[in-house]
Amino acid sequence: MFLVTPDVRHESLSCKTFPHLLIKMINKSRWKILGLLAVFLLMVWYTISREERYIPLFDFHFQDEKMTCPFREVEKKAAQLIPNYTREPPLFLHLKDYFWVKTPSLYELPYGTKGTEDILLRLLAITTYSLPENFQSLKCRRCAVVGNGYRLRNSSIGEVINKYDIVIRLNNAPVHGYERDVGTKTTMRLFYPESAHFNPQTDNNPNTLLVLVAFKPMDFMWMETILHDKKRIRKGFWKQPPLIWDANPKQVRILNPYFMEVAAAKVLKLPVKHLWKLKEKPTTGLVAITLALHFCDVVDIAGFGYPSSDDKKQSIHYYEHITVKSMASSGHNVSHEALAIKQMLELGLVKNLTYF
Repeated sequence: MFLVTPDVRHESLSCKTFPHLLIKMINKSRWKILGLLAVFLLMVWYTISREERYIPLFDFHFQDEKMTCPFREVEKKAAQLIPNYTREPPLFLHLKDYFWVKTPSLYELPYGTKGTEDILLRLLAITTYSLPENFQSLKCRRCAVVGNGYRLRNSSIGEVINKYDIVIRLNNAPVHGYERDVGTKTTMRLFYPESAHFNPQTDNNPNTLLVLVAFKPMDFMWMETILHDKKRIRKGFWKQPPLIWDANPKQVRILNPYFMEVAAAKVLKLPVKHLWKLKEKPTTGLVAITLALHFCDVVDIAGFGYPSSDDKKQSIHYYEHITVKSMASSGHNVSHEALAIKQMLELGLVKNLTYF
C-alpha cells in the first residue's frame, strides 16, 4: 500500500512562479496600460474643460431663483459705452407719431423714417407697438440674445437659453433640429425682408414678436404689401424676400430706428450724415444687443463672433455652411463689431454663454 503525499516542492515552486509571471506580464503590457490611462485622463480633462467653458458663464443667473435682480446695473455700465444713454425711446414705432402728432424724423433710413411717413402710416394702422402683458409684469427682465454663429454647434446650452425670461433670435436662424444647442424659446425675432423665413410659424412660438428691422424704404413697402395683400414688390432687394408670408399682424412690430442709430453712431462710431453714402452698417445681431441694453436688467449673449479672415473653410453659421468670404459684400464690418462686443464684455455690460 502506497501513501500519496503532497508535492510540497511543486506547490512552493508554483507559488513563487505565479507572482513572477504576473510581474512579467505587467512589464510587457505597461506601455499599453499607460496609454489607456493617458487616454482616460485626456477624456476626463476634455469633459471638465468643456463644462468649464460654458457652465460658469451662464450658471450665475440661475443658481438661486430668489436672488436679487441687478436693477440699473446695465444702465450704469451702458452709460460708459453709449453717450447720452437713455431708456426713454419706445422699442417700437407708434401710430400716433405719424397720425396724431407727426413727430418729424431727422434722418432717412436706416437711422430714421424721414420720407417714409406715408407708408408707415398705412403699415402701423394694422400692426401695434405695445409690449405683451407678460413682458410688462416681469419683475426682472433677464434676456438672452442668441446669435447665429457656428460657436453654438455642440454647445449643449439649449436648456439654459430656455430659462431666460426673454430670448431674442435673429433673421431666419432655425430652432428645430438644433434644440439641444440653441433651445426652443423665442420671445422676439428681429429680421429684415431678405432674411425673413418663408413660413413665420416655423421655428417661432405662437406668441413670438416678429420685429422688422428696416434698412431701406423698400422694407416698409414689402411689409405693407404682405399684410395688406397687395401686389408684391420684386425689385429693390439684394435677395428675393418671401412673396407669401403668413403672419398675424398683431404679432408684428416695427423696430424704432433709434436703436439702429445708437448701434451705428454710438457703439460703432459711424457717421450719421450722408447715410446714402455710408457703406458700413450694423448687423441685426448688434442691433439686437443694443435693443436689449435699453430694455433688459440682465443681458447675456450666445453664438456671436466670426472665424478669422484667414480661415477660408470654417462656417459662420451653426445651421448652414457659409464662410466668412460671404460677408465681404454685405456692408458689415465684422472685425469692427467684434471689438465693440469685446468692449461690452470687458465692461461686464453683457456676459457670454459661449466663447468669443
